[in-house]
Amino acid sequence: MPNIIAIPESEVEMSAIRAQGAGGQNVNKVSTAIHLRFDVLASSLPDDIKERLLALPDSRVTADGVFVLKAQSHRTQEQNRQDAFARLLDWVNSVATPQKPRRATKPSYASKQRRLESKSQRSSTKQLRSKPQD
Repeated sequence: MPNIIAIPESEVEMSAIRAQGAGGQNVNKVSTAIHLRFDVLASSLPDDIKERLLALPDSRVTADGVFVLKAQSHRTQEQNRQDAFARLLDWVNSVATPQKPRRATKPSYASKQRRLESKSQRSSTKQLRSKPQD
């Protein structure tokens, strides 16, 4: 079970914006989408987690180390607010447990023999397809 990291809501900046796409009569007058900004470097997260978060190949992180997210899948502002915060927590908790370093191993003798045997079988099959030599 990975470690669960809590983020204080005071470190997260959320603002309501108008959602894109179809929405009927409400789309142009109600700001239901949420624009979330979380400054990774200025947060109270442990330093090792900050490093792992910033090392992720994520386009939602700016060059200044700010995580930017837009939540607009729900019809109400409160649901989008909860969705945005949940997605932020998922992102942070994805690096909560460090990955185990990979240890290089060598193939066994039997696996090498099986590989060579299948190569020779394949070779003989292909040789049988060729025209006979004079």
